[in-house]
Amino acid sequence: MTDLDLPEVTDFLAEHAPFAAVPREDLERLGRHLTVRYARRGTHLMSVGKGNDEVFVVRSGAVQITDENGSLVERGGEGTGFGTTALGGQPSRFDVVAIEDSLLLVMSSEVFTDLAGRCSAVRDFFSEQREARLRHALVSLPHQDRHSAVLQTRLRDLLRREPITTTGDATIRAAAELMAREQVSSLLVVDGDRLTGIVTDRDLRTRVLAAGLDTGQPVSAIMTAGPVTSSPDAIAMELILEMTSRNIHHMPVVDGDRPLGMLTSTDLMRLERANPIHLVGDVAKAKDLDALVLLSQRLPRIVDQLVHEDATADGIGRIVTAVGDAIEKRLITLAEQALGPAPVPYAWIVLGSQARLEQGPGSDQDNALVLSDEARPEDLAWFESFAAFVVDGLVACGYPPCPGGIMASNPEWRRPLREWQAMFARWVNEPTPEAVLRSAIFFDLRILHGERRLVDALHAQIAATARQSGRFLAHLARNAAHNEPPLGFFRGFVLERKGEHKDRLDLKRGGFHAIVEIARVQALSRGLPQVNTLARISAASGAGALAPETAANLHDAFEFIRYVRLTHQARQLREGRQPDNFVSPEELSSFEKRHLRDAFHIVRSAQQTVVQSYPLGFVT
Repeated sequence: MTDLDLPEVTDFLAEHAPFAAVPREDLERLGRHLTVRYARRGTHLMSVGKGNDEVFVVRSGAVQITDENGSLVERGGEGTGFGTTALGGQPSRFDVVAIEDSLLLVMSSEVFTDLAGRCSAVRDFFSEQREARLRHALVSLPHQDRHSAVLQTRLRDLLRREPITTTGDATIRAAAELMAREQVSSLLVVDGDRLTGIVTDRDLRTRVLAAGLDTGQPVSAIMTAGPVTSSPDAIAMELILEMTSRNIHHMPVVDGDRPLGMLTSTDLMRLERANPIHLVGDVAKAKDLDALVLLSQRLPRIVDQLVHEDATADGIGRIVTAVGDAIEKRLITLAEQALGPAPVPYAWIVLGSQARLEQGPGSDQDNALVLSDEARPEDLAWFESFAAFVVDGLVACGYPPCPGGIMASNPEWRRPLREWQAMFARWVNEPTPEAVLRSAIFFDLRILHGERRLVDALHAQIAATARQSGRFLAHLARNAAHNEPPLGFFRGFVLERKGEHKDRLDLKRGGFHAIVEIARVQALSRGLPQVNTLARISAASGAGALAPETAANLHDAFEFIRYVRLTHQARQLREGRQPDNFVSPEELSSFEKRHLRDAFHIVRSAQQTVVQSYPLGFVT
C-alpha cells in the first residue's frame, strides 16, 4: 500500500474492533503490509472445505457468511473481519460471498499472526468470533444426523385429555370407582382450582388394600400431598430426567397451582423414550444380582437411542447417572438383606463423574463409606463384607473397578467420620501431589444412601477449609492448567503417540475433564456448594470467579466435546466394544473436527485465565 493511502486506512482501522485497541504505530506498520482487493457482487471469497492463507477486512460493501449446511452465520459491512479460522492450511468451514460490490483489505497469515502475537485485543477478538461459531454449531446439533425432535416437545402438546380430578373429602371408594370408569391409573386431588395432592393405583394397593384401610375414609388420608409437578412449557427431555431421577411414573402438569393434566410413563412411550424410566423402576424391584445384571444390559441401547435423537450430552449424562444410581442403591438394599442391618449408621457416597451427574457408558466406579464415629473395631467386618458385596455387584453390572482403588472395598476409602475429617485436613494443609489428586475427586461428592448428617458434616468442613487455603487452591489450579488440550501448530490435533490408543485423540484429559477441573477450582475458591460441572460454571460466574463470556464458552465447549465422545461411545457399543475416550480422527465428521478445534481452543484460553489467577510459580 502506498504512503498516500496509509493515513486513510489507519484511520479506518482505528474506527473498528479489534483494531481500535491497537496502538497507532502498530496500525501504521500493519497498513504497510495490506493489499486492497475488489470483489464484485456474488464473488465467492471463501468456500467450505477449501484452504485459505489470508485474513480479510471489509473496507466498503458487504459480505454474507454461511456454514456448511447453508445456515446464515453473519452478514457484515464495513469493518467485518473473516478468514482466521482457515489459516495454516485448514479447510474453511464457511462460505463467504460478497453481497454487494466490495473493497477488501487483505493481510497475509504471517502479518496477522505477528499482529495477534503482539496485541492481545486482536487475538481475543477473533477468539470470541470462534466461540460464537461454536455456539452456532451447538444450536445446529439437533439437526445433524438425527431422526426427530421428539424430546423437545412441550408438555402441553403431550396432554391428551382434560385432568381427571377429585376432592380431598371424597371417599377412597368413590375415587377408585372414578379411576375405573375413566380408565386412568391416577387422580389429581384439588381444592377448587388448586392442586393439593395425587393418588395412584399403587396407593390403592399399598395404602388401602394391603393395610386393610376402610374405603369410606377420605382420599386425603392416602394421597401424596404437594406432589412434584411440571410446567406445560417444559420439554419432554426434562420430564424424562425428572421422572427417572425420582423413580416416579406420574407427573401432574400445572399452570401455577391449576392442574392442566397428568402425564405418565405410559404417555412417554409415544416418544419411544420411556425406557430409562421403566429401567429404573425395574431395577428397584430386582430380586437378586442376576436380575440386576440382565437389566444393566439394557442401558447401552438407551444411550444409543438418545445419542441419535435430540438429547443433549448433559441430559444423557444425567440419565446414565440415574440408572447407575438405581443399580447401586438396589445393590445396597440387597447387601443389607443378605448381611442384616448395619451395626452403626453410615453414609454410602459416590464420587467423581457419578457425583457430578456426568456418568457415561463405561464409566468406572468411584465410591466410599463414611461410618459413624460410634463404630467399634468389631463392627468393621460387617462393613468390609457390605462394601465387597456392592463393589463386586457393580463390576458384574458393567461398572469397572476404579484403577486408583477409590472404592469402598478399599479400607482407605472406608472410615469413620472423624478419620475422614482428619485426613481431609491433612490433604488441604499438606498438599502433596498425591493428596491433591485424592482430594480433587473427594470434592466431587454426593450421598447415595444412608445418614445425610454424616455427609453434611464433611461438606461443611470441605467448603470452609478449601476456600481459605490459597496454597491448596493453587495446587488444584496447577492441575487444572496442566493437561493441555490436544492442539498443535496451526491448531492441528495432537494424537496419542504410543500404547493401545496410539494415533487417537484423547477427548478427556485435555478436553472435557480439563473443564471439570477448571470449574471445580473456581467454584471452591468462592465456597460454592455445586458439584455438577455446568452448575459450577454458572455459579462461579455469578460469584465473579469466571467472566460471563468465559462461563458461556466453557459451557458450550463442555457440551460439544461430550457430545462427540457420546457419539463415539455409542458407535463402540453398537460394535460390541468397550467404550472409551479415545477417538480416531478418521471417524470424525468435518463438522466435528472443525468445532472440536474451537472447543479445545476455548479450554486452552480458560486454562491461561486460571494460570493468571493463582500464583502457580510458587507451587512445588
